Order: sequence, then C-alpha cells, then structure tokens
Amino acid sequence: MSTTASRSAAAPAWPARTSGSRTRAFLLSATAIATVQAASTAPTPLFALYQQAWHFSDPVLTVVFSVFALALLLSLLTTGSLSEHLGRRPVIAASLAVLAVAMLIQLLAHGVPELLIARVLQGLATGTVTSALSALLLDLDDSRRPGRAALANAVAPVIGMAAGVLIAALTGAYVPDPTRTIPLLFLALFALQAAATAVVIPETAHPHKGALAAMRPRLAVPPTARRALAISAPPVVAVWALGGLYSSLGPRLPSLIAPHSGALTGNLVFLAFTTSAACTVAACHGRPARTVMLWACSLLIAGVALTTPVLQLPSLAGVFAGTCLAGAGFGAIMQGALSLLLSGADAGERAGIVATYYTIGYFSLGVPTIGAGFLAAHSGLLTTTRVYGLFVIALAALALIGLTRRPGHS
Repeated sequence: MSTTASRSAAAPAWPARTSGSRTRAFLLSATAIATVQAASTAPTPLFALYQQAWHFSDPVLTVVFSVFALALLLSLLTTGSLSEHLGRRPVIAASLAVLAVAMLIQLLAHGVPELLIARVLQGLATGTVTSALSALLLDLDDSRRPGRAALANAVAPVIGMAAGVLIAALTGAYVPDPTRTIPLLFLALFALQAAATAVVIPETAHPHKGALAAMRPRLAVPPTARRALAISAPPVVAVWALGGLYSSLGPRLPSLIAPHSGALTGNLVFLAFTTSAACTVAACHGRPARTVMLWACSLLIAGVALTTPVLQLPSLAGVFAGTCLAGAGFGAIMQGALSLLLSGADAGERAGIVATYYTIGYFSLGVPTIGAGFLAAHSGLLTTTRVYGLFVIALAALALIGLTRRPGHS
C-alpha cells in the first residue's frame, strides 16, 4: 500500500476551507513539541541550585536528571502508539495536563523526593505527548509544502532544548528565585496549550479498539524501517549519550579551565550545543539522509576529539568550538535518522516509528549519564569527560564504517 493511500485511509481529508485551521493546528503542535523539550532542558541549570540548597551528591544529581529519561523511555515503550487507538487530541490534551501537574509539584518541592516525583511524571507525559504530536504533525503535512512536517519534527525539539536552557540561564542570572519562576512559567504554558488543544487541534486519527494491547512494552518497527534502524541506531546512541552528558554535567565543563567563570558561562556551553544542532537540522533539510549522516558522524568525532583534549588547555574558546561541532553532529544525525526511518512509512506506522526512535535516544541519554555521574564522583569531572568522549567517538566511528559499507536509503 502506498504512503498516499494509507494517509487517506488513516486520517480524515481536509477540505480547502480548513487550510487556515490546518496551519493553526500545525503551529500549535510544533510549538507544543518545542515547549515540552524546553521544559526537559530548563531544569539543567537549576540542578546545581537544588544541589546547593539540599546538599546532595553528584550521583544523586545524575539520578535526578536521568530518572526523567528512564520514565520517558518507559512511556515510549508502552504509550508510543496510544494516539493511534484513542485519538491524537485526547492523548495530547491529557499529557499536557499531566505536564502542568508535574510543574506544580516541582514548584512546591522542598527536597529530592518531590523533585523525583515531578521528574517521573514529566518523563511519562513527555514520552506520550511526543509520539502523539510528532505523528499529528505528519498527519497535518501539506502536499503544497512537502517535507514541512519532517522538518518541524526535527527542528522543533532542538529549538525547544536550546530555548529551555536560554530561559533557565537568563532567569538564573537575573531573577531572584529561578527554582520557582521556571516551573511556574511552564505550568502556565502547559495549561494554556492543553486548553488550546481542545479548540485548535483536529482529530486526524481514527480511534479504534486495542489500546490496552498496544500498551504492551514493545518497539513498533515495520519491516520497511528495520534496515534504516540498523544503519541509524549507532549514531543515534552516540549523539543522545553526548546530549545527556551536556545536559547533566555540561554546565560545569568551563569550571575545569576557568574555575571562576560563573554559572552563566557554564549554561552557555549547553546553549551552544543545542543552538548549533538546531541550525544544522535546518541546513540539512532536503539533503540525502545517508549523506547527511556521514557528515554528521565526522562532525561528531571532530567535535568530541577537539573538546576532550582542549579541556587540558586554558582555552574556553576551544571548548565552545568543539561543542559547536558536536552540536552540529547531533542535529545532522537527528535529521538524517528521522528521514531514514520515516521514508516510505505508512500513516498508521508513524507514531510507533517515532516512539522507537525516541526510545533509543532517551535510553542512550539516561543510562550512560547515570554512569557518568558515579564516575565523576569517584574519578573527577575531567576523567569522566575524557572517558565519555572516547565512548562517543567509538560509537560514531562504528556508525561511520557502517554507513560507508552498507548501502542505505537516500
């Protein structure tokens, strides 16, 4: 069955007079994805403040960070295809409401237990809503603007990550109580988006029975996408693992060179990583996916190789240069991997494929980061960064060999 045919079977047709409604729904969906991702990275600069106030160790810090990713992973494994059965709109609205509750718990938190509860709820809701919103964007794709949905799916998350860190960094620098201001901001945004969903978002899926059966933990990869998954998995693991390091311990990297550089400088490292990734995603749009990933792996190796030895030298400029190269590799791999996986997929398979992609990504973001936290506690941040860098370089080199030897989709 062709993609065009399956799309018409899986989603209601849009009459011409609803083109404005389609655009509003598309913009709300892309904005919601960016907001969800911003809320996942905005706490990164806050963790150091929580650590100072509540006096917990680096391993606890990485657990607080990674429990979000692991909860999100569980959600993707169980609810990734839920919107295919219950409908996009109710799943999106309910998930955004749960995210608002998670922000409320974080706002009122007075210790690590409440923070962990908030992060678990946030992870569960983020996994559910990410799959549904990504599939909705593809449902809303316009034949007059081919590729718009794929570009939004790749760009919106990275823009959200960058925006979250920027908001948190500026708030931390200029607002007296960022640990209250930031959760309150996202609480308001999620509440507004949940309400807007009922008005703006159309139902593009045909709800049907089987929701409970679909929640059995599994990876929904159709045969048409399995070869692409084998090609793209190693670089996806590499870049998301690197993203986990930058998210949790990245703001502390400049302190290895300039101990008095300040929190804002540390936050700018992660901002440089995500901004470079977002720009690269946009630049790679429309280019052959396999070629993009070949360049991405090369950029990733160069960026990590530059950053790791540079940390031995008194040069913040080198850290930022390597970070920007690594971020470019991250963005290019996101764009290339999603293009490979979604190439030729039927409309009813999209949510499951996107969920599988994010399952691999967030597993790679969460599990190695916990290990990095324990290694940092015993061997120091510099040793941890070098070991982690070698791990990422090895994965990227493996992916480069595989992409060179194995023919893939373009």
